[in-house]
Amino acid sequence: MPSPSSTLALIAGSGDLPAMVLEGARRQGLRVVGLGFVDETDPALAKELDAWAWLHLGQLGKLIAFCKKQGASRVVMAGKVHKARAANLRPDWRAAKLLWRSKNTHDDEILRAVAAELEEEGMAVVSALDFLPHLRTPEGVLTKRKPTAEEQADLDVGWPLAKSLGALDIGQCIVLRKKTVVAAEAVEGTDATILRAGELIGPGCVVIKIFKPIQDLRLDLPTIGKQTIKIMIQARASCLGVEAGQSLFLDLPESVALADQAGISIVGMRSGVSGITSGRS
Repeated sequence: MPSPSSTLALIAGSGDLPAMVLEGARRQGLRVVGLGFVDETDPALAKELDAWAWLHLGQLGKLIAFCKKQGASRVVMAGKVHKARAANLRPDWRAAKLLWRSKNTHDDEILRAVAAELEEEGMAVVSALDFLPHLRTPEGVLTKRKPTAEEQADLDVGWPLAKSLGALDIGQCIVLRKKTVVAAEAVEGTDATILRAGELIGPGCVVIKIFKPIQDLRLDLPTIGKQTIKIMIQARASCLGVEAGQSLFLDLPESVALADQAGISIVGMRSGVSGITSGRS
């Protein structure tokens, strides 16, 4: 068995992020073992790991037993787990105890409780950013086009509203048009929220994706990429504001090129959006 300090356990959801975290961990010389969720995780990922186990949502005891057997000293969570499926989980004995102790079943509450269980077993829960620091969303205007005055007004109005909804653990994304909230993310996820806004209001919507104030930087980071831009094109949305520094931007050059081609403005935001300068030379 390799030294525990060299073994990382990757809890993998759907999407490209788990494979990217694996690549980053391997660059650091780590042995990586993984766990995936049935009907969520790409089966091809299992072939790339040093050891693998499949889980159903709610099998916390199996997850912890696997990590301990593999000698993992650190655990990282990466990828999506659809909220609608999470609402129908079937908890094992250990997960049931955790849920009983939790104040509610909101995303962040449950993730923090799971992280606490892992750490009680001697495993440190770490952020995907530890392995992919280059994917932090940069600050400033990232596209050729800056926001129009109307889009900037939507960003200014929407930012604190998105933070308020995030503080209630409702979602990471809202969509506005002319200072009015058109759609807010709940269990359907960001893509469906953007598409719903496009259906409701038509072209010109402004999308805001934030890091929730109650969020743990190690868990469920806001993530966008080419797929987000493709969805915005489909919904005819015109501007994207995403939190800089505390979110992941996958395939940034390709995403920006796609946005430029479609005339979409992308802005990396911090505590607010006033006085934004271009992030491009």
